[in-house]
Amino acid sequence: MGSSLEATPEEPPLSGRRHALRSWLLAETAEPPGEHAGPHGRPGQERRAHWLRVMCLTGVDYFSTLGYQPAIAALAAGAVAPIATIVLVAVTLLGALPVYRRVARESPHGTGSISMLARLLPRWGGKLAILALLGFAATDFMITMTLSAADATAHLVENPFAPRGFAGQEVVITLALLAGLGVVFLRGFREAIRLATALVAAFLAVNLVVVVVAIGHLVADPIVIGDWWGVLTAQHGDPLLVVAIALVVFPKLALGLSGFETGVAVMPQIRGDAADTAERPEGRIRGARRLLTTSALIMSGFLVASSITTVALIPAAEFQPGGAANGRALAYLAHAYLGEGFGTVYDIITIAILWFAGASAMAGLLNLVPRYLPHYGMAPAWARATRPLVLVFTAVAFAITVIFEASVDAQGGAYATGVLVLITSAAVAVTLTARARKERGATIGFGIVSLVFLYTTVANIIERPDGIKIAGCFILGILAVSLVSRVLRSTELRATAVRLEPSAAVFIEAPGQLRLIAHTPDDLSAERYAAKLEHARRAHRLPDADALFIEVEISDSSDFEGELLVRGVERHGFRVLVVRSSSVPNAIAAVALHLRDALGCTPHVYFRWNEGNPIAGFARFLLFGEGEIAPMTREVLREAEPDHTRRPWVHVA
Repeated sequence: MGSSLEATPEEPPLSGRRHALRSWLLAETAEPPGEHAGPHGRPGQERRAHWLRVMCLTGVDYFSTLGYQPAIAALAAGAVAPIATIVLVAVTLLGALPVYRRVARESPHGTGSISMLARLLPRWGGKLAILALLGFAATDFMITMTLSAADATAHLVENPFAPRGFAGQEVVITLALLAGLGVVFLRGFREAIRLATALVAAFLAVNLVVVVVAIGHLVADPIVIGDWWGVLTAQHGDPLLVVAIALVVFPKLALGLSGFETGVAVMPQIRGDAADTAERPEGRIRGARRLLTTSALIMSGFLVASSITTVALIPAAEFQPGGAANGRALAYLAHAYLGEGFGTVYDIITIAILWFAGASAMAGLLNLVPRYLPHYGMAPAWARATRPLVLVFTAVAFAITVIFEASVDAQGGAYATGVLVLITSAAVAVTLTARARKERGATIGFGIVSLVFLYTTVANIIERPDGIKIAGCFILGILAVSLVSRVLRSTELRATAVRLEPSAAVFIEAPGQLRLIAHTPDDLSAERYAAKLEHARRAHRLPDADALFIEVEISDSSDFEGELLVRGVERHGFRVLVVRSSSVPNAIAAVALHLRDALGCTPHVYFRWNEGNPIAGFARFLLFGEGEIAPMTREVLREAEPDHTRRPWVHVA
């Protein structure tokens, strides 16, 4: 039997200016996970693209870090930056890449490592862990937006052809770039693989030219390399000490790992094989793993080459705040060795890709928040709509920009914290998955990688605690919103659909009045059923006609919504409808409404009053899905069916 609850009731028409504004804000409601437009959406088969082109989509985030990564590395590590960058590349290729190749196989629908942990960590503890990870993910994406916009501003202000009035207006310019980004999404963001492909191709091309020319200068003037090596050995004479320092400063370079979570998020965009299925899209998985490997190799090559050339060719003073190479080391080389014309072209392309990296981050947030929080009942109803979220994210980005004064260096710690926590969680998720499947070698290998990233994360937090402070603010905000929303939405129907198994349909085929006696399935003895039926007949004057029992088996009370499957069971001669759900009152209300629509009659549901403190009962309802069952069932029905003449009857005695 089909479900009568799958159709979403239409809201009444709105009128007036305020209603028109509300209608416009809520017009673009996010579709099911991954199906809405944007870089992280799930397009139709005809709109998917080759993995190389999708690599450019994630590359606007990953590759754009070349705009500021070499300068941050030089500022953080000084002459040791190239050695520390080599350590970063080794961790990338030997640690992060294998982890995310496994994530791509385990989570091929773009949900990433967070969904893996959601499967491994059930119930409330798991939900709280996921909310904390969402806080770090929000930190990652929000700082991607603000840091990228700030670095785009730095490239604009430092350009020799830029108006002099731009100097000192970095905050205003960055806010304008973020506002423009918000306007794009308020108007409606659409697929942008072609633009991403053009931007990434142009950006990698100009960076390749700059790096090749810079290497040419090093080859033509090897004294420069000698000078760098002399400074390195003079400051740190022991080679082991150099390696130790590289390991210590390595966490500060973690921005170079920023593209992996985005890489698995764009997986639904990849065109797979004709034989791919929704359960096992092997072609898409293969393309995603090629995407991750290719982008990691390209980025590793650029990171090493750019670190060596920038540290050797640029005076150390220029990397300091206010210096010409601060936040824009490769741009400095472009202007110095290829002229102001090419340098300006480099700045324009870099500004464009950094700005578009913010677009990718915004799309990631719009894909992430509706996917988890509403499904957990931990976000208000408007969180499913795109435009209100855009306004919220843009306002938060404004606040972060003002607090950090549009400084790339000041935001590096928060960005690295978000990136590292997500990568660490991915490594832990992969390790736990391998352990659950008794893959001893993989468990040991991924366990070692998890420890490396755990060290890196802890070291980064200790060195730059501002990142964990920002992430903590996001986590507290998400927890507060989640708690309030869960309470406010507790009386929603929750069931996405109700379906009757044939065994249950047989019990209700006979026409006539439908009477359901609520029964707690903790005692399934014949005596208990007989006593419950006798109480119902005495307390409610129930006629001698046969009645049905309805029992709700609590599954995971931390879950919020889902499909209900009703089966029929005969116990000791009594007919019982059994349904498994996260909440007893919501499930009973949903089944009663479905039976009303399916049978064309109004069901009667019979309860006994619960013993104990009603406040404690309500708390049990919120946390464990039971407690004050009778009044909460009535409240759920009242909210779901405003017309009291069509509302199923609730009897309590």
